[in-house]
Amino acid sequence: MDREETVRRLKRDHFDILVIGGGSTGSGIALDAAARGLKVALVEMEDFGSGTSARSTKLIHGGVRYLEQAVMRLDRGQFNLVRDALRERAALLRNAPHLAWPLPLIIPLYRPLHLPYYWFGLKVYDALAGKANIGTSRYLSPAETLRRFPMLQPRGLIGGLLFYDGQFDDARLNVALALTAIEHGAAILNHTAVTDLIKDDGRIVGAIVRGAREQGEWEIRAASVINATGPLSDQIRTLDDPQAPPMLRVSSGTHIVLDGKFSPPDTGLLIPKTEDGRVLFVLPWLSHTLIGTTDSYAEPTREPPVDAGEIEYLLRHARTYFADPVGTDDVKASWAGLRPLVADPSQSDSARLSRDHVIMESPSGLITIAGGKWTTYRKMAEDAVDYAVDQAGTEPSAPSRTAQLPLVGAANYNPNHAALLQTNYGLDSDVASHLNRSYGDRAEQLAKLGSEGLNARLAAGHPYIEAEVVWAARVELAQTPLDVLARRTRIAFLDQAAAIEALPRVVELLANELSWDAERQNSEQEQARIRLEHAI
Repeated sequence: MDREETVRRLKRDHFDILVIGGGSTGSGIALDAAARGLKVALVEMEDFGSGTSARSTKLIHGGVRYLEQAVMRLDRGQFNLVRDALRERAALLRNAPHLAWPLPLIIPLYRPLHLPYYWFGLKVYDALAGKANIGTSRYLSPAETLRRFPMLQPRGLIGGLLFYDGQFDDARLNVALALTAIEHGAAILNHTAVTDLIKDDGRIVGAIVRGAREQGEWEIRAASVINATGPLSDQIRTLDDPQAPPMLRVSSGTHIVLDGKFSPPDTGLLIPKTEDGRVLFVLPWLSHTLIGTTDSYAEPTREPPVDAGEIEYLLRHARTYFADPVGTDDVKASWAGLRPLVADPSQSDSARLSRDHVIMESPSGLITIAGGKWTTYRKMAEDAVDYAVDQAGTEPSAPSRTAQLPLVGAANYNPNHAALLQTNYGLDSDVASHLNRSYGDRAEQLAKLGSEGLNARLAAGHPYIEAEVVWAARVELAQTPLDVLARRTRIAFLDQAAAIEALPRVVELLANELSWDAERQNSEQEQARIRLEHAI
């Protein structure tokens, strides 16, 4: 992608919509608007998904926890949230089959009264999904439960309940959204921060931005400006009105990654109630085991810290349910993600706040969308674009199309193509499978690039190869080592030691693609190393 041409276009053109924020919601808005024929710009302060959107629990789900709240409180809003999310789950699985897939999950049962309680809830979950259901829930005997999840503690086990949700690669899906929006005409730039908003006669008509690679600031003009910055939404709102009251309460969720031996490759575990009433997941993810998430209040920040107590909390509950020991030494990576929850002064517990989204407009015309979750990003985007065009009186050339719109890599994706990649390009089976799953119908282009002397692994024991770094810079808008290590590949989220091992070669390849001098190389490597030595 030609960054310089994108900058020229952003400076020159007048847009129908300017989106601030390149996470799932912002990138989804850009795609929805561009696919309707609107003229769209998007700027992201860091990288696509560098905040909340790459730090999820990797599940596409309706929300069993939200359903429980809906039943207990007869809360129609929560019922609607679950129903909408289940429909969106089906759309995401359909539109990005290389990056999203169904996943069976088990609720282990150790108390007899839990069986009818959770069985009823899962049957309601199946019913709400309707035609979008991806699998029917059912009871498993203790023997079958242990066969499907051998790590479980067998003592006292009376069986399990099997149900289905979706799993995905969040960061790569975020990148796919941005790339698909670009293919539909959007002008998109990462590592570009909004420093101020432009007003004419008290109405917002654009933003002043500064790019990390460009000199000085410039203006982007648009009929509508949408603030889709997630946990940082209130910061953008104060650029519009320094006295704007906060609309968010931010919750932090910590995740840890263990070796793949701690979970079967095709089944996850839902721990329905922890010591403080929360829900935890133990999930297979990219040949590793993911455990999360905690839920505690936090301050909005670009780099949320991981608390050692939160890691121990996750390990303590894993030890309760695992037959074999697991400890701090087994943790290969950890991270914390911030959830933007719409504020409700009457609520004191962030786990009880609704994950539904809201759209609000300031007196000067700044549109802010906040709340929601990854699963419903597409509906959030559609709602935001509907609102923006209604307020601005803009006439799209087409209605929203994203419910049926394949993302980059999906159109001709063949799940069985990995074998051909392995045969035709001499790839190891794990590398071929990874390329096919991560890049879909573009995997062969990666394999061809690898055959040009770029097929060495970036880190031992991981399927990522050098060609992906070059591809990330040329095609996927990567600008920094962490763009590659954390989001174009997922090494940093799977194995922080391996990411540090890969760092020098990644910097070397990026320097060649992005024309870095020796000083810039040293600076980029040092900054990335510091981040990788701590939680991502």
